[in-house]
Amino acid sequence: MSKLALVTGATSGIGKAFAERFAADGYDLVIVGRRQDRLAEFASNHPHVTVRTVAADLSTEDGINTVAAYCADEPLDMLVNNAGVSHYMPLADLPADKARELVNVKVLAPTQLMRAAVGGMQQRGTGTIINVAGMIAFSGPADTSVMPRRAVYAGTLAHLVAMTQTLSAELEGTGVKAHVVCPGVVATEFHSSQGLDMSAVPRMSPQDLVTGALRGLELGEVVSAPGVEDYQLLSSVFAADLAAFGGQSPELATRYRAN
Repeated sequence: MSKLALVTGATSGIGKAFAERFAADGYDLVIVGRRQDRLAEFASNHPHVTVRTVAADLSTEDGINTVAAYCADEPLDMLVNNAGVSHYMPLADLPADKARELVNVKVLAPTQLMRAAVGGMQQRGTGTIINVAGMIAFSGPADTSVMPRRAVYAGTLAHLVAMTQTLSAELEGTGVKAHVVCPGVVATEFHSSQGLDMSAVPRMSPQDLVTGALRGLELGEVVSAPGVEDYQLLSSVFAADLAAFGGQSPELATRYRAN
């Protein structure tokens, strides 16, 4: 019996690369995206596996519910939450509808799809959830000289990192794995869709990004960063997080007391 993977945002870029890798490995697929023509093209180009297409907009309640039903009803071996939107702008400039779309696609949709899939995976004693976040999740402390500010976008990616780490701990001993991959700049349509010309910027290929995520899983990493050579950098971040968490007290810290 073939394994089954569901991939969101599968019509281009990272999502398409995940779907292609799984198809090459013999997985049957449920591929999700907004563009039915691209979904159909992918299916016709991969006749050696069963490909079901789901045209859904994960910024909407109906779209989320449609895909969540697949996650709940199908015996998924792999769920990849990749869908994204690229609303890069400071909070004060971000229109309310775009803020809602971004949070729905990168926070609400992954949460609901994971919630729908994880119970069945636990019952079967196997399954993997991969969330696609980004290195921008770690950019919060950067000052204004480093990059354009994009508070909501960065916040959604940081949410995915923390949620995946916590979910991984919840799933310990169940046979189910949770993993989050943090790309840097990848050669996809993601930036060109905003009218940004990234042709002069060194970029990782989507295929290498997928290779890194899957190898990270094999290595037992909960958070993979395919573009970071020294993984100790991330280990230090996580150790500092835990040190701060463990260093709290019910007593008011001295620096906050009146002189």
